[in-house]
Amino acid sequence: MALNKKKKRAIIVGGSIGGLFAGNILSKNGWEVDILEKAKVNLASRGTGIARHTELENILTDLGLPPDESVGIAVRGRTAFNRKGQIIAEYPLHQRLGAWNKVFEPLYNIFPRNRYHKGHKFIGLEKNLQYTRVFTSTGKHFDADVIIGADGFSSAVRRYIDPEICPKYSGYVGWRGISEELKLSDNFRRNLFSHYAFLFLPQSLLIGYPIAGNDGSIEVGSRRYNYLWYYPTTEEKLKDLLTDNQGYFHSDGISPSLIKGDHITDIMKIANKIMPKNFIDIVTKASTTMFQPIYDVMSEKIVSENIVLIGDAAFVARPHVGIGVLKAAQDAVSLANALIDNSVTSDALTTYALERFEPGRQAVIHGRNLGSFIERRLDKPEDELNLNLPPERIIRVSGRPYEHVVEQGL
Repeated sequence: MALNKKKKRAIIVGGSIGGLFAGNILSKNGWEVDILEKAKVNLASRGTGIARHTELENILTDLGLPPDESVGIAVRGRTAFNRKGQIIAEYPLHQRLGAWNKVFEPLYNIFPRNRYHKGHKFIGLEKNLQYTRVFTSTGKHFDADVIIGADGFSSAVRRYIDPEICPKYSGYVGWRGISEELKLSDNFRRNLFSHYAFLFLPQSLLIGYPIAGNDGSIEVGSRRYNYLWYYPTTEEKLKDLLTDNQGYFHSDGISPSLIKGDHITDIMKIANKIMPKNFIDIVTKASTTMFQPIYDVMSEKIVSENIVLIGDAAFVARPHVGIGVLKAAQDAVSLANALIDNSVTSDALTTYALERFEPGRQAVIHGRNLGSFIERRLDKPEDELNLNLPPERIIRVSGRPYEHVVEQGL
């Protein structure tokens, strides 16, 4: 594809939320943008629950996508439960909790359809004096002034910036599931459904909260409940979890439909053994059970010449921090604004790196601390005092930007 000299051009590798934020902002400001997404199908069904921070809502509003009530369920605070299912701590914090697709779909719908290329896996690039050429698995190539890596924790673009940086496995996975409200017991719906719950279990932690229904409904009876259960898992066991019935190893994550049945059976047995009766429904009655290996990515640089990383391609903070979507959005906004405001690409990328490198690094450090008791397989988070992780603090500092934690002295 010939490079259009009249406009600056960006190639974004990765068509998830970070890529779409950057692509939409640049497109609205006169850039020619192509997004290359390796998946051949729409990504809307891939996410589960997320925290919708005020900063995220403001970024969406600036793009002309103001959220309405259907994007999430409002909660008044967090509640900690012990392994008997009893309340041991509470913390008031108004927040809205929603589904990942409620961010992805609006962004996807406003991006030019002919510029979003599904099934185009990035396989490499080469440079000349005029532009950088990106090659894809389809045999096509795309020329651009800037290459933006928004291709997640196993980023292929990151290898062109710092090939030594690889995801580091934390020693545990996050089992996930979503239940329809009416499938849950009367007791759970009456007493627990409205809680943003932190259930402290032996060597593990389950977090659960209500989200809107599949159709966006927030009416009682039509909602859903999302859980994320951090559970210690050896590297050997993880390799088995990521291997399907045909013996194929899915290094970047396995589709729920390909997880071997005995793994689902095993985690259900563990749930029945260690979870209190008032919580067991949200695991055993989930419509789909999946898991997410928990990794860290701590980059040493996020810019090299005209190649730049955003979102999880740059830094991966463990989900305890609850800012994956927000961080991707903030990275994208910072990068797009720098490119729009600076006519010299190198100056723009330097500005972006100065703004976003340290927040990314601090998010990784914060996430490592919050998950350290699971990584170390402590029976209770407070068992190692120097970690400063009593349940009362965990529910205050989880699921929110590190800047909030610092500003409020939490």
